[in-house]
Amino acid sequence: MKIILCGCLGRMGTAVTDLVLEAGDAEIVLGTDPLKPTIPRPYSVEKELRDITADVLISYMPPQAENATDMLDYCVANSIPAVICTTALSQSFHTAMEAASQKIPVFYSANMSFGVTVLTKMLEDYSALLYENGFDIELVEKHHNKKLDAPSGTAVSLLETIQNTLPPTEIVTDRTPQKAERNHNEIGVHAVRGGSIVGEHSVIFAGPHETIELTHSAISRQVFAEGTLRAARFVIGKPPDMYNMKDLIL
Repeated sequence: MKIILCGCLGRMGTAVTDLVLEAGDAEIVLGTDPLKPTIPRPYSVEKELRDITADVLISYMPPQAENATDMLDYCVANSIPAVICTTALSQSFHTAMEAASQKIPVFYSANMSFGVTVLTKMLEDYSALLYENGFDIELVEKHHNKKLDAPSGTAVSLLETIQNTLPPTEIVTDRTPQKAERNHNEIGVHAVRGGSIVGEHSVIFAGPHETIELTHSAISRQVFAEGTLRAARFVIGKPPDMYNMKDLIL
């Protein structure tokens, strides 16, 4: 499997690079990044894409990167499937992905781990049951101090999953100015940033006399790198469409 890796010098680009070197059945034929490598890479690192034979493009480019949608145009022009792993995407980028998926397979997920996909399924199945029986819902996410977006893309995805199963709810991110009791139709969302926390997401269902807490903790970035390569292998050869981790796992 020949891979183009966009955002190859970031934390996740490095994790994917390391896993590809271990895998033995894949090769990164080109990396792109606006930065210059401080440690040599076993492939060419350039600022922009260029013509090259590849089976799939993987992107961990920051969402605010200039001309971020150019890689989708590149994939369409070269009939290369795209695996987009970046969070906090703009609406215009989502629109560009949808347009590209009419011509090539596009795989997108805010979180590439097996466990988060299963957690999402559990929330789909049980959030409404617990909510209707008086359980309040709170979501807490924790990440390292370099993470730019808050709440995280995964937290937003989990929140949307919960909301889609419930009557109208109100998202509350700060109760400091309220000085009032919590309403049942609120969902509290809390972002913690510090140190080198890879990623932890907890959904708390607090009932009158009992509490249920569902937590996913990423021990290392390798879990996301493994999911990324699974997605890349999955999407090659698929017909044009939008795909996600549910298509891969469930």
